[in-house]
Amino acid sequence: MTVLEPVASTPPVRGVLPRLLRRREAAAGLSILCLVFLAILAGPALVPYEPDVADFDAALRPPDAAHWLGTDQFGRDQLARLLDGGARSLEATGLVLLISVAAGLVVGTLAGVAGGVIDVIAMRLVDMALAVPGVVLTLALLGALGPGFGNLVFALAATAWPPYARLARSHVLAGRERPDVLTARLAGAGWPRAAAAHLLPGAAAHVLVVAALDVGQTIMAVTGLSFLGLGAQPPHAEWGVMLSDSRMYLSDAPWLLLAPSAAIVVVILAAILLGEATAEAADPRRLR
Repeated sequence: MTVLEPVASTPPVRGVLPRLLRRREAAAGLSILCLVFLAILAGPALVPYEPDVADFDAALRPPDAAHWLGTDQFGRDQLARLLDGGARSLEATGLVLLISVAAGLVVGTLAGVAGGVIDVIAMRLVDMALAVPGVVLTLALLGALGPGFGNLVFALAATAWPPYARLARSHVLAGRERPDVLTARLAGAGWPRAAAAHLLPGAAAHVLVVAALDVGQTIMAVTGLSFLGLGAQPPHAEWGVMLSDSRMYLSDAPWLLLAPSAAIVVVILAAILLGEATAEAADPRRLR
């Protein structure tokens, strides 16, 4: 009896993590992101100041032993706000990617498996969403919903899922005739079960690789819209909000601009390193 081995339409996913961990870019990106996360988690214990509590007697104090990154116009400690705002920025980024990846996987896999009218309707929705520039659609949604952390996450996720849906659908369509899928169907598995066991894991892996490349872009979108006042609202800290607040004090208090700017740059560079290393690790032909 001949056993049919699964034939992958794309490079295998099982060895991605070991290959990823061997890459220096991934190690550097992971190290930086881990340090950032640890600093954010340990922030309340390390910094003896509340990020949203004003102290006008200490307003615009330059960096010193008491306030390592200085204070803002309300006397709030910049380090405390940097860590608190970092948690909010990274939380928004993670939620946007999680929601958009999940929605894209569900829609793309369903369209690829069901075919017919469902496929046509789903792909026309994807085409309509992709026809409008993402920033325009995001601003339109925020204009209708109003500013706020939750609305920002929803608006960005609502415009980010279509490419993931198209990628998941293409992977499912390419794998419908694979021997392992056909064997599962001949063994009595229905399309939902066969897709969940044989097609969804590969589609999820490929979508996650693309999502890893989108982390830096998503952080820029979150901080950029918050800079415009469409994200977290005062007195809550967020890196984009901190940048916006620093504009009026560039000459008198440049430290207000430097800290959040450096944090954004460092995290985006780490995300780029990790994303590119993930894409290369997922394709053995690109290994050096």
